[in-house]
Amino acid sequence: MRLRLVIMTMLIFCSGSAWAQESTSLKIDLPVEKYTLDNGLTVLLLEDHRVPMISYHTWYKVGSKDEAEGVTGSAHMLEHMMFQGAKKYSGKDLHRIMDENGISWNAFTTYDYTGFYMNLPSSKLELIMDVEFDRMSSLNLDEKNLLSEREVVKEERRFRVDNNPQGLLWESTMSTFFKKSPYRWPVIGWMKDIEKFDIETLRKYYSQYYVPNNAVLVIAGDFKTSKVKSLIQKYYGSLPSKALPPKTDAGEAMRTAPTFARLKKDVQSISFNLSFPGVKEGDPDMYALDLAGTILGAGSSSRLNRDLVYRKQIALSASSGHFSLQDAGVFMASVTMKPGMNSENALATVEREVAKLRTTKVSADELKKAKTILMKSYVDGLSTMDAKARALAANEIVTGSYKTMLDNLEKYEKVTEEDILRVAKKYLVRSYASLVMLEPQQAPVAAPAPTSATPAPQGGAQ
Repeated sequence: MRLRLVIMTMLIFCSGSAWAQESTSLKIDLPVEKYTLDNGLTVLLLEDHRVPMISYHTWYKVGSKDEAEGVTGSAHMLEHMMFQGAKKYSGKDLHRIMDENGISWNAFTTYDYTGFYMNLPSSKLELIMDVEFDRMSSLNLDEKNLLSEREVVKEERRFRVDNNPQGLLWESTMSTFFKKSPYRWPVIGWMKDIEKFDIETLRKYYSQYYVPNNAVLVIAGDFKTSKVKSLIQKYYGSLPSKALPPKTDAGEAMRTAPTFARLKKDVQSISFNLSFPGVKEGDPDMYALDLAGTILGAGSSSRLNRDLVYRKQIALSASSGHFSLQDAGVFMASVTMKPGMNSENALATVEREVAKLRTTKVSADELKKAKTILMKSYVDGLSTMDAKARALAANEIVTGSYKTMLDNLEKYEKVTEEDILRVAKKYLVRSYASLVMLEPQQAPVAAPAPTSATPAPQGGAQ
């Protein structure tokens, strides 16, 4: 089996490394078998015998949005604890097994879910199934391991956020943009909460969320479906389902006034993020907003890059994009100035280009190019078994069905110039904007908000 693009007409390669597309219907075809165990475990199987490897993903429908004030970062902390061993396999056993059998493994936590993945020789499938059953059913949560991992997470936060200007800018952007939604706090958590993690809180999260009816199991690669289904029943079938906490809705009503925050750190140049409301993953307006973001600031020939980086040469980088989550979205333009450069000209340029999207239809050629860039990136992102498994799990959790990803190319292709204009008028409105500036501590440079707004405290909601 291979990833197939069902294309009604041919894609033709043209000069300038662009693709001229004459297709009106694009579709991804993956022979996935989906079923659910009696205990609620969702299973997605993608059989592919080209390489004797398997990508094994266990994702849980819990992320930082399912936390509360005072215990932010709990989902991420629990992810770390999953590597400390369980009833049958200790932490040392796990690392030894992975090293001896040539298995790569890791995990990640997001706003909406937590994912664990392994890429292994197909002959080791049953061993790994036993390992993952052990971790799902009887994780070893003790105080000694927590003390150790807490220090690891604190150092991770220092590296990724506290000592990383762009990490701080992103964190402040989210905490300024969202006022009530749990998307306002960082996935890794606030440092003050990390420092006081306790084992009982983590046990509660594990007991509530790490249950079969809150999990999606994706297995992609070299296996026989009938055999794997028997193994899944053997290992996971005995696990009981549990009543789940009420589902978190992290959506937030559109603001009616702009927001503004300023950070001053030991940096050499000014950076800023100008954000507008977007839509959640799978919303019909997502496709036009994604393409609007591509036109505005994706790649060296995008509008912002042409103006700020190449023509005016006042910025080191300029980009934009639409960031969709399960319950909300953010449309964001980001600029990093050259050292010593004032941000006022750049901010005015970004606002002018956003306004142009609201008032003037993009050209047919510009939209065609954006579709090619976005859809090529989408397909390139499905080039490995691991990537396919990730996409299947993410779409199953965030949109409720993995099949969402199969139709996305077709939906992007159907977006018109009028659609771009419509969504820009609806979402990219000045009164909805949120501006966050990151400036050098020395020689501060004044930078106005997009409209009059009262500056928020440094760091937003922290």
